[in-house]
Amino acid sequence: MKKSLLWQVPLASLIYMALLMACSATGLIHPYCYAYVGTFFPIFFSFIYFFISSRWQCFGAGLTLNCLLLVILIVFGEGGNELVIGLIVLGLISEVIRFFVGYTSKKGIIFSFIPLAYSFYAYSIHWWTNTAESLEEAVEEMRAGYDAQMALVIQNTPLLFVMLILVIPVAILSIILVPKILKKSAEKLESN
Repeated sequence: MKKSLLWQVPLASLIYMALLMACSATGLIHPYCYAYVGTFFPIFFSFIYFFISSRWQCFGAGLTLNCLLLVILIVFGEGGNELVIGLIVLGLISEVIRFFVGYTSKKGIIFSFIPLAYSFYAYSIHWWTNTAESLEEAVEEMRAGYDAQMALVIQNTPLLFVMLILVIPVAILSIILVPKILKKSAEKLESN
């Protein structure tokens, strides 16, 4: 690993954590915001991933970002089994895709970003996998009536499926546009 990556990866992980927390804070507006901000999270996360993976042209970029995020979240007392499994599995899938498509190509970054784009849902999936506990926490932590609004969001399964499907075009569009902004990073990659 290059010496510059020794500080860039942890810094990128902290920025990634800050983005995740900022997105989760949208739940203060309405439960729908928290539940589905993960669909738009890739717009921001794509910059971090492209920057790191264009420099780290071997196994580990996506998995390391997700694992460092996981460590930070656990230190702050966030997340359960769903988060741990989700972030690790999404990171591993990303690495496998990047291995087969190419570490030095833009295509490798684009296709490997799709599973990583679901990382916020690994954070929020507890609403659907552990609904009772999530509603209890909402009663304790949020304003009165938030749990009732949250229950309506959780019960709207068709919208969840639509939002999960929308992650893919949002992720692809985001990661395709990022090289136009991060030109120095893009120069480090093959054009295909």
